[in-house]
Amino acid sequence: MTFYGNLEQLSKHIRLWLEEDIGTGDVTTMTTIPLDQQSKGIIHVKESGVAAGMPVAEQVFRIVDPTLVFIAKVQDGAAVEKGTVLAEVSGSTRSILLGERLALNLLQRLSGIATRTRQYVDALKGFPVRLVDTRKTTPGHRALEKYAVRVGGGHNHRFGLYDAVMIKDNHIKGAGGITAAITAARAQIPHTMKIEVEVEGFDQLDEALGAGADIIMLDNMAPDAMKRAVDIIKGRAPHTVVEASGSVTLETIENIARSGVDVISVGRLTYSVQALDISLDLNEKKVAAP
Repeated sequence: MTFYGNLEQLSKHIRLWLEEDIGTGDVTTMTTIPLDQQSKGIIHVKESGVAAGMPVAEQVFRIVDPTLVFIAKVQDGAAVEKGTVLAEVSGSTRSILLGERLALNLLQRLSGIATRTRQYVDALKGFPVRLVDTRKTTPGHRALEKYAVRVGGGHNHRFGLYDAVMIKDNHIKGAGGITAAITAARAQIPHTMKIEVEVEGFDQLDEALGAGADIIMLDNMAPDAMKRAVDIIKGRAPHTVVEASGSVTLETIENIARSGVDVISVGRLTYSVQALDISLDLNEKKVAAP
């Protein structure tokens, strides 16, 4: 599983994030830790969840100090219990402490996303439906957060505004209607690109079907209305993909799945997730470098 589209781009981001944290230097570490001190940092979880971001944390420490040795004890996607050791990092104590916060911040955030995604995936067991994320991600972290969704067992929706046509309410208003929007988009995009349209009611649904939408998103529909909409779509255009979206929770997702939709998109996978509690502790044995 690819954790980032471009390792060079990831490294560039990590350097910027380290610069934000370290600035002109870690004054606490530089004034309290001997230059030649060596340690082992033990990264462990303080609550159960799904681990994600191990290669990212490793890259943080590699950029801080290439002589550090990072050993992952679990793989991304592993279900972990409280107390599980995720990784060990050995070498210069100063270097370990320089990378500690950024590595943990990323591990905690990505593991939190993977953990929540796994909860939603488990709630959909037995249903032939795909769980996907949205663009409600942290600026600068989208590729990583969407990776964490995949680690948790979910799938990715479009990555940005550039890789799919998705006609929403404001596009419909600006274009003068669903038909006008689809017609204009279809005339300008390559034949390999699909068009998705968000609909809020049955009049819009009828128009989207008539205009030939490839994907129809049912936005904030009640489960009974959603079931009726799915029946209409599959009756008129059986190859049209049907997506459900809007205020989806763990409590409501099973009823949504029962409507027969093909895809359920959930913004909560990324935008309001709680980070998994992860810590790094230095071992008791500290050996001076030769």
